[in-house]
Amino acid sequence: MTIGPEDTGEIYLDAPTEWTTTVVGHHRLRHDIAVIRLIGEYVPFLAGQSVEVQLPQHPGLRRRLSPALPPSLDGKLEFHVRTVPGGWCSGSIVADTRPGDQWRIGAPAGWLSVDDWATDVVMIAGGTGLAPLRSLLLDLARRPEPPRTHLFIGGRSPRDLYASDMLFLLAGELPWLTVVPVVESAYDPEWRDDWYESCRVDVGFDVDEMLEGTLAEVVGDMGPLLNHQVLVCGSPGMVRSTMDRLIQTGTPVEAIRYEGI
Repeated sequence: MTIGPEDTGEIYLDAPTEWTTTVVGHHRLRHDIAVIRLIGEYVPFLAGQSVEVQLPQHPGLRRRLSPALPPSLDGKLEFHVRTVPGGWCSGSIVADTRPGDQWRIGAPAGWLSVDDWATDVVMIAGGTGLAPLRSLLLDLARRPEPPRTHLFIGGRSPRDLYASDMLFLLAGELPWLTVVPVVESAYDPEWRDDWYESCRVDVGFDVDEMLEGTLAEVVGDMGPLLNHQVLVCGSPGMVRSTMDRLIQTGTPVEAIRYEGI
């Protein structure tokens, strides 16, 4: 059983529970990050949800990933994948995915969403936790009156902000969106990342536009977010520390939605 694509609540007993899609692009942005683009059958997920993925490199293994695009009738999907230390599956996706690979998609789930009544939204993304929040941003852009939205995107260093060029351009196109880049250190590591060098562009945020500290510290220093809907997505450790800091500084727990990746 699945929910119909219009999310009306009507149940279709004969609806498919898995869909096939084909890799059309594999873009390695960093030594440990790749963007995977696919086209195939329409997948009836909601912006902000994750889906279950089966890969040809690992038959029978299922992994949850969050699309970085809202659902589209033309079947476009995009995933941002980062190698997890010791995670052979994520490492294989980053290194071994090839155009033409067929992926099986199923089991949409998750509760990251922006309510219709929200007028002020704070999104907090660590690393590839950006993916579902970007999906939500693009979905909000379809609304007649999108809410004022601040997106805090964090990384260890400027080089770690793998989507800074895209976010810089997106903030310029969407007057209701403010992007705040946050880095733990203003200095990149001394070792060379050839993938970063090969795709380096001049568009993006300058170092002096970035706030220094962890996401938990920077957002916590804002004080209580009393009239905002707050969404947090990133590694489990980042989510825990940010949630703790938000609650300690007075943000109502019921205003926060979160997901660890």
